[in-house]
Amino acid sequence: MENDTILVLADPAAPQLGILRTSLGGVNIVAGNSPEAFVQSALDATVLFNWSGSLPLFRKVFGMCPSLRWVHSLSAGLDKALFPELLQSPVPLTNGSGVFSASLGEFALAAILYFAKDFRRMIRNQQASVWEPFDVMPVSGHTVGIIGYGDIGRAIAARVRPLGMTVLAVKRHVSASLAADPLVEQVYGPERRIEMLSRCDYVVVAAPLTAETRGMIGEPEFAAMKSTAVVINVGRGPVIEEKALVRALSNGRIKGAALDVFDQEPLPQGHPFYQLENVLLSPHCADHTPDWLDNAMRFFVAQFERFRKGEPLLNVVDKKLGY
Repeated sequence: MENDTILVLADPAAPQLGILRTSLGGVNIVAGNSPEAFVQSALDATVLFNWSGSLPLFRKVFGMCPSLRWVHSLSAGLDKALFPELLQSPVPLTNGSGVFSASLGEFALAAILYFAKDFRRMIRNQQASVWEPFDVMPVSGHTVGIIGYGDIGRAIAARVRPLGMTVLAVKRHVSASLAADPLVEQVYGPERRIEMLSRCDYVVVAAPLTAETRGMIGEPEFAAMKSTAVVINVGRGPVIEEKALVRALSNGRIKGAALDVFDQEPLPQGHPFYQLENVLLSPHCADHTPDWLDNAMRFFVAQFERFRKGEPLLNVVDKKLGY
């Protein structure tokens, strides 16, 4: 496909565009962050890559491109990328699933250790010059429940299982291969999540945001959890009912929470999460390693090579399901 034109929704000064142009020499690459940037090239564009464009820009440029054969999204989460025209289009959509999973798995592990060893207390005592020995909790023998057992969920399981932790999982579809996954003791359907949550010492939310998962963890789910449970969210903020989480944390219904994602980002000043001692906050950067954007661009380059060779693309999204 020597005549492919790739439109990239991005700041033209984004350094990762250099990787793209170097790797795909001879391919017509047009980058911009406004519809006007693509007026000359949209009619011939075969690939649309949403690197950092807003939903309105993504939707507008998509509508300008009658010859598209493939759309790719930098992000693994697609709640801000699916609009009616794309949903109804036969053009395949792929995403960045898997590119960021390792770092998110490490964050979940770090959060588990943070609460088990009470690092906040250690830091507070150190800053106050207080010598106060206290008991810490082991993690071996404790149970991690993963809500959304996709690529991120597997990355989490692969990191906690060697520590002797039991892994349970909730997944929409339970296949024979998943049932035989050596990392997971038991897989539950979403309708049985209450049963799973009652067994967990740590609950890691790694589900995408869809109509089915929005508000999936609310008052009934918190009521089922152990009072010693810790909730960790590396999926999307609205999968957890935020007000219910604040109440559970404030009332001691659960032990704590480690959050990388929120209903509103940036988190507004004065939000209760800032004040709660049993909350660990990450400003949606748990996967921002020094090379995360470079890796995302290299993944797209590898995808494009598959595309122009006519090979099956990776991470093809079921647009109706949203992941």
